[in-house]
Amino acid sequence: MAPTARPPGPDAAAGPATEPVTPDPAREVTGTLLTQSWLDLTFLHWAADPADVAPLLPPGTRPDVHDGMTYVGLVAFRMHRVGWFRLPGVPYFGTFPETNVRLYSVDGHGRRGVVFRSLEASRLVPVAMARLGFRLPYVWARMTIDRDGDTRTYTSVRRWPGPRGAHSRISVRIGEPIPEPTALEHFLTARWGLHGDFFGRPMYLPNTHPRWPLHRAELTGCSEDLVAAAGLPRPAGPPVSVLYSPGVPVRFGGPLRPPRPLPPGP
Repeated sequence: MAPTARPPGPDAAAGPATEPVTPDPAREVTGTLLTQSWLDLTFLHWAADPADVAPLLPPGTRPDVHDGMTYVGLVAFRMHRVGWFRLPGVPYFGTFPETNVRLYSVDGHGRRGVVFRSLEASRLVPVAMARLGFRLPYVWARMTIDRDGDTRTYTSVRRWPGPRGAHSRISVRIGEPIPEPTALEHFLTARWGLHGDFFGRPMYLPNTHPRWPLHRAELTGCSEDLVAAAGLPRPAGPPVSVLYSPGVPVRFGGPLRPPRPLPPGP
């Protein structure tokens, strides 16, 4: 997964202008569907050929690119106290390790987002609810997060559904805070919505949270086959970006409807 950089294809300019990459929320989220916190996150990213990614995205979206390249993310973290609407978050069923494989997308209205190819989680009830309620590809896994000083180690072994035994083990050493992330680091982390396919209909689920507090991180160990299990080419080398964040509180709004078309001109 180390393609040669190329300019964006002609479809990159089609339709409404793509919204800018912003470290702060791209839009106001008025209602509240879900609340949660994402804690102790490690972001690993590999460059990918947009042609490899495009067939895996929902209808109506295309790969989001930075300098002609798109990216595959492997993100490990601790989900904390998922709650519905404005109710208090759930301490047990709403708190668990998670590791996801994600892609980067733009829809026909110019809205940037992420597309999840898999989401490993250690609680079966939230996995079942997310699969049935939101059609998200959550899977049940045996998972741990170990903290040892400035080192974090995330392990995951898939239970259900298959491929059973798909796994990851990621270890990082946390470095210094990043006072001003690069344009690529903003592109990979500041994503203000989720693209999905909800019972055959396009879905865009917006989110909002404070600006990411990011740290440099050194990858000290990585053994995984979750990227290949998600239908992507196996990474050919080390990730091009390794980041850590202590986390942020997050709020999701309800699915956004497509913007109304402008009235015809005179």
